[in-house]
Amino acid sequence: LLVGAGTVMSIDQAKDAVNAGAQFIVSPVCDPEIIRHAVELDVVSIPGTFTATEMETAHELGADMVKLFPAPADISNFISAVLGPMPYLKIFPTNGVDIDNMLSVLNSGAVAVGFVKTLFDPVDLHRNDFRTVEKRASAICDRLTQLGSV
Repeated sequence: LLVGAGTVMSIDQAKDAVNAGAQFIVSPVCDPEIIRHAVELDVVSIPGTFTATEMETAHELGADMVKLFPAPADISNFISAVLGPMPYLKIFPTNGVDIDNMLSVLNSGAVAVGFVKTLFDPVDLHRNDFRTVEKRASAICDRLTQLGSV
């Protein structure tokens, strides 16, 4: 089990997260200082990127993966296109991935996928309905197993 922090927007947030035990830092933006700080602290850095230039910059700064955020409408083709000239990138889309397109996204070269609304409906979270979240997570795992991806 890995524990990390998401939506990290500042060095102070990164420090607090690592001091609390975070093993990875995810940010919706490509902030060079946050990436450098994560590298110095020896925690996994996953900055948010949208363009090939941002992805390359993050990689050069030492990011372990790049979060594709927000994901374009055709996630799979976008990832394939970027990986053509930059096959060393580890792309991790988190927005726009759902149970129907996840296999296509993984097959396009994504190293992982993240589920946001597919898994965490704000209404369910507001009601503390974690049973529904658990059911959604189980359905995703079952689907991946059926498709032979896990």
